[in-house]
Amino acid sequence: MMQSRYSRQILFPHIGESGQKKLGESKVLIVGMGALGTVLANHMVRAGVGFVRFVDRDFVEASNLQRQMLFDEEDVKERLPKAVAAERKLRKINSSVQIEGIVGDVTALTIAKYAENVDLILDGTDNFQTRFLINDYCFKHNIPFFYGGAVSTRGMQATFIPHETPCLRCLFEDAGGTSETCDTVGVLGSIIDVIASLQALEAIKWMTGNKAAIRKSMLSIDLWHTHQHFIKWGKPKHACITCQLDRYPALAVQEEDQFSTLCGRDTIQITPRHVEKRDLVEWEKRLEKAGKVERNPFLLRFQTDPYTMVLFSDGRVLVQGTEELATAKSLYAKYIGM
Repeated sequence: MMQSRYSRQILFPHIGESGQKKLGESKVLIVGMGALGTVLANHMVRAGVGFVRFVDRDFVEASNLQRQMLFDEEDVKERLPKAVAAERKLRKINSSVQIEGIVGDVTALTIAKYAENVDLILDGTDNFQTRFLINDYCFKHNIPFFYGGAVSTRGMQATFIPHETPCLRCLFEDAGGTSETCDTVGVLGSIIDVIASLQALEAIKWMTGNKAAIRKSMLSIDLWHTHQHFIKWGKPKHACITCQLDRYPALAVQEEDQFSTLCGRDTIQITPRHVEKRDLVEWEKRLEKAGKVERNPFLLRFQTDPYTMVLFSDGRVLVQGTEELATAKSLYAKYIGM
């Protein structure tokens, strides 16, 4: 079966049968199952990577379908979590790969659990807060980090390898506050495919033992204007708090980690530390007297105009319709209880 399924890949001289075997023995983590993540997972599973785990905190919406390649209109109707919908699709693509889709949030509290025993981490996120978290974890634990980011028709890709390259913080000390997002300036699916495919290719080089072939630079691309630029690696920043001073600030658990704003979504996520599991059937009974409730096996939507609260079985709650933390806290306290 392997010979026929992967025959064209095995014919490529830099992979061959030995490289294919190495892919089958590899384990990867993809953080985020949105635009980049769906392309990354598709490549990993089709290439025959032995174990593919991905984690995502969100559910499928109609606006995702333009660029998030593993989802369809039925997923939107069912309000499926992205990790669940992606796992269903990928299992039909390659039954020989061990696929684990997790509905959850990668934070300083959870990243060690999700990244346990993986060989590398692929960036499918849409924010620098999570990227810095991945960066710090990877450099602390000596794991390659395959970064990618895209917005509009522009994208960047780089591979960060502990003890061999600078880290993400050497290039972006604080990129979270002013960076453009897909929700503010838009994005075309073409750039997503290009950047995620570059990430996947560099990861395949690593997994098949072709480490010398990994590009030693940050690649920046603008597809609309047909521009590309390579930023070659220099030495790490002398005072970089992650790769030089070994402080890893993103791994420190802060009180505010319970609350996060979903960029451009008019939504605040609340992650209570004391709740690891939420019985959605029980919460449906509690909330149906106070407003409209819809439930599937993975999440519950509670509408109390003009807001919507989405409860997940892992304990998280999304408060939609506000970016005001005080409002979200008030609604959570009123209907869920702090």
